Amino acid sequence: MSGLGRLIALEGVDGCGKSTQAARLARAVGALSTAEPGATQLGTTLRTLLLDPGLPPVSERAEALLMAADRAQHVDEVVRPALGAGRWVVTERFSGSTLAYQGYGRGLDLDELRRLVLWATGGIEPDLTILLDVSPSLARGRRDLERADRLERLDAGFHGRVRDGYRALAEADPDTWVVVDAGADVEVVAEQLLAVVRERLGPLPTVR
Repeated sequence: MSGLGRLIALEGVDGCGKSTQAARLARAVGALSTAEPGATQLGTTLRTLLLDPGLPPVSERAEALLMAADRAQHVDEVVRPALGAGRWVVTERFSGSTLAYQGYGRGLDLDELRRLVLWATGGIEPDLTILLDVSPSLARGRRDLERADRLERLDAGFHGRVRDGYRALAEADPDTWVVVDAGADVEVVAEQLLAVVRERLGPLPTVR
């Protein structure tokens, strides 16, 4: 249980449209819009360490730990207070990203990552996770490769594993995951997301 509010996580490969759709969905349901990594002052520093291609390489385990640290601060500083106050929260990325990127993408042990994620969040899990599914080739075409971060610059094989991982996570947990075709028009995708939220979570909160 997330507390009084509801937590909705949007997941997917880089370039699937998460930023656009998370902002639109948050406005539509009157929710707090946030994102990982980098939603807090500490998170901004961690994001730089994780994603800046000009910095020294980060080992795979260190990457997972830094992501967990960002999420722990995000939960304590942003997510938990909002949920406790009865706010709905729409976050661009949450626990599913660690399993998809560091688990399926990097090849780290999924069970170990699940324990790490649960510890970092203090047990908070999304009430609904929506996977914006799009082929890696289409996602790559949407990204600005000249300004791509360290993870975005990884090869097609990595991003293919991440996409497959997301789909496996959604298939294994249909009660809390929903897959939406993110290759459609932006307006169409936005309408689908709102319909999914209404179907899965019931009455929407009063817009604040």
